[in-house]
Amino acid sequence: MSSHVAQGAASIRRRSQSTIAGAALSRLEMRRRTLQVALGVVWLVDAALQFQPFMFTKDFVNGLLVPAASGNPWIFSRPMTWADHFMVHDIAWWNALYATIQLLIALGLFWRPTVRWALGTSIVWSLAVWWFAEGFGGVFSGASPLSGEPGAVLIYALIAVLIWPTDRGDAASVVEGGPWGRRGAIAAWVVLWLNFSLYLLTDANRSPQAMHDLVVGMSSGEPGWIQSIDRGIAALVAGRGLAFSLALAILSVAIAFAVAKPSLIRPALIGAFVFAAIVWSIQDFGGLLTSQGTDVNSGPLIALLAWTYWPLANPRRATGR
Repeated sequence: MSSHVAQGAASIRRRSQSTIAGAALSRLEMRRRTLQVALGVVWLVDAALQFQPFMFTKDFVNGLLVPAASGNPWIFSRPMTWADHFMVHDIAWWNALYATIQLLIALGLFWRPTVRWALGTSIVWSLAVWWFAEGFGGVFSGASPLSGEPGAVLIYALIAVLIWPTDRGDAASVVEGGPWGRRGAIAAWVVLWLNFSLYLLTDANRSPQAMHDLVVGMSSGEPGWIQSIDRGIAALVAGRGLAFSLALAILSVAIAFAVAKPSLIRPALIGAFVFAAIVWSIQDFGGLLTSQGTDVNSGPLIALLAWTYWPLANPRRATGR
């Protein structure tokens, strides 16, 4: 009799463990699917921006793409310049193609059967845009993270990798259940945030008037209420560029390493959301209202990236990753 009781208890435990594992996997899949759709919404906004009348003119190439080559090593800038000269003669056709690609990526992310195709295309397209349109996000020219360094579209590619569908279960977050696992995801996070810290402290970005001049420079073409916000921010940071850059750099370092400790991951990610909000406000919300904005810029992407790291509710801890 005792043997039958023990076997029954063991069977109940196995079913209970299977139910818990299934619930954890379901939460993981739901969160991952939500993030895939959110990335699709961003691509949909980008497609809509790319369909703006300005983008079908030569001014799009001469005013936005050509300057992106400046400051990059010759081996990278020369192909960019060649591509710009090639496109400018038929820019309406090329721009329609670019906008359509972004639209198809968005639609592919919205429809579950095509998610892998859409994520793969998103990675390839993002890297191409990062080179030929963003000029590597200002990495070689010493741009500020507040203006978008290392390039918003590079973060698109990173997010696409982290939310790639896998059969990994028993994970504490979407990134832990992703292709890179916990260690790879944390390594990518640390590299990104240390990059923010280092570029915030470059000579050009930490000078007393650097942040003030950046904010003022973003105001062109913005509606009056955004220019009013810019004036307020510019007045606040005028002559205090070093102090604000140092504070944001310290915050970036703290965010970089805190995610590795489970007890600190939520405060670290909340800090990342705050950082993203500051960045996006300085970026004038990606210039969405100027009729010349090509994407939402890096602010929302930093927030979306942080969301991929947010722990699932009461997950079973993954081990060995």
